[in-house]
Amino acid sequence: MGFANDAGSASRGKGMPVLRYMPTNVPCEASIMEDIEAGVDGALDDIIVALTKQLTAEEKSPKPKEPEKPARIIFKGSPEEVNRFFYQRGWTDGLPIILPTEEAVAEMLTGTDLPPEHLLGKLQSRNGKATMEKIAVNAVMAGALPTYLPVLIAGTINLLESEPGFMGYTTFGFSTGSWAPFWIINGPIRNQINVNNSSGAFSPGNIANAAIGRAMGLIIKNIGGVRKGVEDMGVMGNPMKYSMVIAENEEESPWEPLHVEHGYKKEDSTISLSFPQTYLQHWPYSADAKGVLNAIVDNTPRGMRYTYIITPTHAKNLAREGYSKEDVKKYVAENKLVDVSHIMAQAGMRSPSSLSPPGVPSGPMPKPGDKIPMIRDYKYIRVIVGGGPGAFIAHVVGGGATPGKKEIQKIELPKNWDKLVARYRNVVPTYAKY
Repeated sequence: MGFANDAGSASRGKGMPVLRYMPTNVPCEASIMEDIEAGVDGALDDIIVALTKQLTAEEKSPKPKEPEKPARIIFKGSPEEVNRFFYQRGWTDGLPIILPTEEAVAEMLTGTDLPPEHLLGKLQSRNGKATMEKIAVNAVMAGALPTYLPVLIAGTINLLESEPGFMGYTTFGFSTGSWAPFWIINGPIRNQINVNNSSGAFSPGNIANAAIGRAMGLIIKNIGGVRKGVEDMGVMGNPMKYSMVIAENEEESPWEPLHVEHGYKKEDSTISLSFPQTYLQHWPYSADAKGVLNAIVDNTPRGMRYTYIITPTHAKNLAREGYSKEDVKKYVAENKLVDVSHIMAQAGMRSPSSLSPPGVPSGPMPKPGDKIPMIRDYKYIRVIVGGGPGAFIAHVVGGGATPGKKEIQKIELPKNWDKLVARYRNVVPTYAKY
């Protein structure tokens, strides 16, 4: 029953506003047969009627509602009144916004050489038109600076072209899992726009990290039309949806940066996209390679993909003992083993006869007590260097690589880039000394 709004939105978005669908009272992802049978029995008569009742004229020839062309100025009032107006229409993320006035949007558009009406594509699930101006409006609302606009444009292209794209984590598939967009920025632009890669990179306090992630969230919500309880059916929600942005600390890393791993030049700037569900951090057992690696293995929970953010100190210690990023990934994949009996218990299985072990593509079926790799392939793991002084290692669970799929986009800069950077480069916090 809780997915009725989702079903209605999906059918309207596909040009079928009167599509018949029948919610049931079966609890989502139920496994208790009594509940399942009662829910199905309760809906069966309505399902039969929906399948056999003659189609109406509107159902035979559905006509999607043509969107009204919005007025150029939609509201006039004080900042407090504008914020309330936007919030009550579901256009904000619950926090106050910067007013997207004509002047503010025009200033934001100085961050691109593309015209305001330039269309990047249509974002699911409402097929919203991702134009430069609409991206700029959401950027202003989020408190972004014009120097962030090239990043937001590249991020939007990533959303449009990624497979399965962010649709896999909203209206379809994993929609109950509360997946959040996670952005990693590489290349010279990191320092030009002051993206934090050190102490507290995932904490509030840095406008680039906060506003870039927030703007992308508003773009997904307002252009893509992904709203909680309607298209986004995350059970618990996720605080990482407010903003999850980090830059890789390329200067302190002993390894090649993420974008170079993907074939870009070191002097290129890029943004990469993945969709984690969980974030955790832990201490290593010791500062040497085995202490760091074994702690990563032991603290890796079940999931599909992983990004490990390793501090510069630990990365240098690993490199000193001969470990590359690739070696780290392989070590974790080869040593994160799970007992077959545990998998059987989770799946409610008494026999492993139908079990397809994630790390064993062929060969004899494992027996209870056998251990098999939990991670299908080390290529699902991503390693970057970041974080401040200290021993903690961060795990972003569900936010790793998607082999064979697009996950990274080059950031294109406008002709006036150097002037823009000079104008906004010193917009940084200066803390008082107590």
